[in-house]
Amino acid sequence: MSEDQINVAENKLLYEEFRSASTLKIIRSSFAKLCKQLGVDHQEESPFYPRFRDALQNVWQAKELFKYVDKRANMEEYEQGKACSGVKGLVVGAGPCGLRVAIELALLGARVVLVEKRDVFARNNVLHLWPFTVDDLAQLGAKKLYRQFCTGGLDHISIRQLQLILLKVCLMVGVEVHVNTEFVGLVEPTADKANSKEHGWRASWKPDNRAVSAYEFDVLIEAGGSEFSFPGFKVKECRGQLAIGVTANFVNRKTKEEIMAKEISGVASIYNQNLFNELHDATGISLENIVYYKGDTHYFVMTAKKQSLLEKKVLKQDQTDAGKLLSPENVNKEALQKFALEAANYSTDNSLPRLDFARNGRGDADVAVFDFTCMRQGEHSSLVREVHGTRLLLGLVGDSLLEPFWPLGTGCARGFLAAFDMAWMVVGWAKGKPPLKLLAERESVFKLLAQTSSNNIKSSTKNFSINPATRYTNLNLNACRPQQVRGIRMQNKLESFPLSLGRSSVHRSKKTARRRQDTEREKLIRWCQECTRGYPGVNITDLTTSWQNGLALCALIHRFYPDLIEFIKLDAENAVENNRQAFEVAERELGIAPITTAEEMGCQDGGPDLLAMVAYLTRFYNLLGNTP
Repeated sequence: MSEDQINVAENKLLYEEFRSASTLKIIRSSFAKLCKQLGVDHQEESPFYPRFRDALQNVWQAKELFKYVDKRANMEEYEQGKACSGVKGLVVGAGPCGLRVAIELALLGARVVLVEKRDVFARNNVLHLWPFTVDDLAQLGAKKLYRQFCTGGLDHISIRQLQLILLKVCLMVGVEVHVNTEFVGLVEPTADKANSKEHGWRASWKPDNRAVSAYEFDVLIEAGGSEFSFPGFKVKECRGQLAIGVTANFVNRKTKEEIMAKEISGVASIYNQNLFNELHDATGISLENIVYYKGDTHYFVMTAKKQSLLEKKVLKQDQTDAGKLLSPENVNKEALQKFALEAANYSTDNSLPRLDFARNGRGDADVAVFDFTCMRQGEHSSLVREVHGTRLLLGLVGDSLLEPFWPLGTGCARGFLAAFDMAWMVVGWAKGKPPLKLLAERESVFKLLAQTSSNNIKSSTKNFSINPATRYTNLNLNACRPQQVRGIRMQNKLESFPLSLGRSSVHRSKKTARRRQDTEREKLIRWCQECTRGYPGVNITDLTTSWQNGLALCALIHRFYPDLIEFIKLDAENAVENNRQAFEVAERELGIAPITTAEEMGCQDGGPDLLAMVAYLTRFYNLLGNTP
């Protein structure tokens, strides 16, 4: 073999090692070996991706992948990789949304450093994918990097596998990735020109990482999840009646029986009461719903009734406080494993012959119980800081911006939408758009995010880009005015800017939140009462039964949009038609997707599900709450 043939063979071998790598550590090490073999690195001034791509032109498998990346990079928004060529970005957190926004910034021409505090991807839980997320990942070449991508009857993927795919794309497009490094806080710019110590915005790390401690950036994106928050970002929460989730991952040995087992896309007790009654009679387990997805693991997620968890000894003692109820000290792990195993076996008709728990990142059985009663979202999605004339754009993506409601499968989809929105904002930042105008436009787009469903985004998903106009059907970039966002542009030195850990940077104490006289739910009821006061036949006393006949919802819409519904012609006895009209108008005109059908809304004993109604009506409040 000639020397060229030997090089081609070595390139192909190392590329395949990188492509097929299945852990964070191996991906990074194999990529480093590949780059060394090709003679490309991040130190050169020219963009990394073109050099990496050109060096692998003799490997046809790589060329097939590059076709996908090139097609994305050639969209007009990227301006041939120069739209953000002067931007230096820092992304904190290597979850799916952090990785996704890092890819976009790199394709836009920004220098991007991504920092992750862990050194392993170990989340087995499975994400439901909306059609647009399937298209988006396919357009990044996901099938070339993971050949089992969306090969089953249902579109889903484990968080871990999604991270692996996106990490590989990140590295290829030039994102610098650092692990085992935890963000501590911001280091403000100095103006000590006399001693030549002037520097811009930096960050401090634990442990100290010299490679990133000296890095100066002008865009900082937080993607660390719902338990991580930068100071200055206020969080609002909406709490409904207690809802307890149980997740479990079992080893998938991919036997014939396992391959034949049917997945469960989502069954709720109100739709299949016989199944859940039989489950209770046979096992003593009471569930509200259950989902089963099959991938690297057998993944089950279910909503369990508290009384059932107490009777099955999963919960040791009853507690009125959800935090105490589900605290590790009050959960019997062995009983929890038995509970999840029984539910999994019965719901699949015992078609999985041997179920052993997969292991999580700590080496424990991958089963968990959690509270999703409270849904949180940021009051705003971005901030601008300015110290000594040096500006910094801060943004949120992922769960820290908008916590998902898992039964609706919104987490990954809305997370990706927010990542695109953030990237579009950075384009405006790079072009020098005035901060207040930039913030106002971003918040206008953010207003749509919580209302977004797979049914009310634009249908041409293959044409989606970072430009919000390609994705949202009811986009109004002037929904927020610059004068409304003055409070999130902060100038001069801050007294302190440390990292804030916890579920909320504002309501850090759950006890404090519980002591508040005006709970979010009470505020929501009061707002609905004020909006519908005087409408005949409407008397709102709660968030469930008061809404069953559809009059209250029609009145709420009519209060702000009287031309959309002829309230005077409504019949209080025709609940189905009232609800149908309200749901259709809300989805078509306001982009608020229904939570149930018109028929089910009026016939459910005790009214519709409280948590779902809280989430639904909160979307109206977020959209219309500031309307005179």
